[in-house]
Amino acid sequence: MDNTTTIELFAALAQSTRLDAFRLLVRHEPEGLAAGELARQLDVPHNTLSAHLNVLSRAGLVVSQRQSRSIIYRASLAQMQATLAFLVRDCCAGHPELCVPLLETLQPCCLDEEKTP
Repeated sequence: MDNTTTIELFAALAQSTRLDAFRLLVRHEPEGLAAGELARQLDVPHNTLSAHLNVLSRAGLVVSQRQSRSIIYRASLAQMQATLAFLVRDCCAGHPELCVPLLETLQPCCLDEEKTP
């Protein structure tokens, strides 16, 4: 990961429909969503969504796979993980204990539910 890749990734997310699409795909991991269903849930025309998905795909944020007549899109959690790791790699000037609150906020919601008695 480098500055250029990170900037491209954030540029891809710096548009409302693309950000909504990525967040929706994250919620539907690991199954993903068919392009038509994604367009329906976002209330976006298919051709418009296609252009947005191409931008997200070029940034490495989504991956697609043909299943029969549908194209299934999935969020690339590995790309997001690499980006977050790049951003916090030198966290807090060599004092990683200061990053604990940040890392705790990144815990998935399902882990929070498991901790609840």
